[in-house]
Amino acid sequence: MQDAPPVPLWLLFAFLTVASWGLYGFFLHTGQVAMADPENGRYKAFLWVGIAYVLIAVLAPLFLLIFHQASWRMPTSGILWSLLAGAVGAVGAFGVLLAFGAKGHPAVVMSIIFAGAPIVNAVIVMLNHPPAGGFSSLRWQFLLGIVLAALGGMLVTLYKPPPGTARPPLEHGVRQPDAR
Repeated sequence: MQDAPPVPLWLLFAFLTVASWGLYGFFLHTGQVAMADPENGRYKAFLWVGIAYVLIAVLAPLFLLIFHQASWRMPTSGILWSLLAGAVGAVGAFGVLLAFGAKGHPAVVMSIIFAGAPIVNAVIVMLNHPPAGGFSSLRWQFLLGIVLAALGGMLVTLYKPPPGTARPPLEHGVRQPDAR
């Protein structure tokens, strides 16, 4: 019996991101509601998102750079593009919270985002790195994928299930009893 080929490391990291970002909207909405401040809860939740980013996005690479004894030389263009990436990521995260604050349903908000973001990414990447043979060389399966992503976001938005009974948020890792 032949051994199965190993799963590429990049694919495992991609699935890590899928799982993390798939949980992001739920956790963010739950955190916003758990702040018990309808007017400012979203800003309080975003503050803690920022603190988590500092802990993970600043301290982890700092440790790895020190551990790998990396050069601290960083070209200005790399710094600027990376800052821009962080800025659009933060603006996107803030947009999620604003959508929740405007009564957007987490399942719908995140479905629109996760259906729309790959479309935006595909267009921007192709405009900056056109496919070999030009746009007429795009395969129909790729174009169908773009259409299906848009259709998926639209269908989830139009046909989301009706809301059920809200469960109280977890406090100190324990779900609070319903106040019935």
